[in-house]
Amino acid sequence: MIAQFEGYEINPIHEGDAWKICDFVITNTDRLKRYFPKTLEQNLNPTLSKIYVDNRVKSFQNKELFVFTLKHSETRKLVGLIILKNIDWNIKQGEFAYAIDYNFNGKKIMSKAIEKLSTYAFKTLGLERLQIIAHRNNQPSINVAINNSFNWQKTLKNAFTPTGEQPLDMELYELYKD
Repeated sequence: MIAQFEGYEINPIHEGDAWKICDFVITNTDRLKRYFPKTLEQNLNPTLSKIYVDNRVKSFQNKELFVFTLKHSETRKLVGLIILKNIDWNIKQGEFAYAIDYNFNGKKIMSKAIEKLSTYAFKTLGLERLQIIAHRNNQPSINVAINNSFNWQKTLKNAFTPTGEQPLDMELYELYKD
């Protein structure tokens, strides 16, 4: 376990997570299809989720990409996924991406999870800079960045194109190791 808080826990992805991830993405398809289309596509059935999990476990072990599960400690329900991606070990930088189950939205659970994982990224992984890139209209994601003292750096013009849509401007927030 990486961290525990207020009845929730954060763990590295493991082989037993495939069914829970499949259930999570199916339940949250509408929330994921715009900003997490690849994750959604890779987890549309249990077989695909097994492949996804196997690949992400290997990536975690190789320190290329870190996928964490956020679960309710008592029920073991998967309530969120957090991905530490775009790792650049030369400049010790990584970027957070995250999604939370619609039933748990607005409870600041993801803000607390990012707080715990930021500490882990700095102290355990040795990263020195973390980023969150959020669409300027995605206020909940921006709030996660602000709640964790990430500072707005700049607007990235036409930085992301959701499936079938026009390119979007994204906001870049950064947090540096103290």
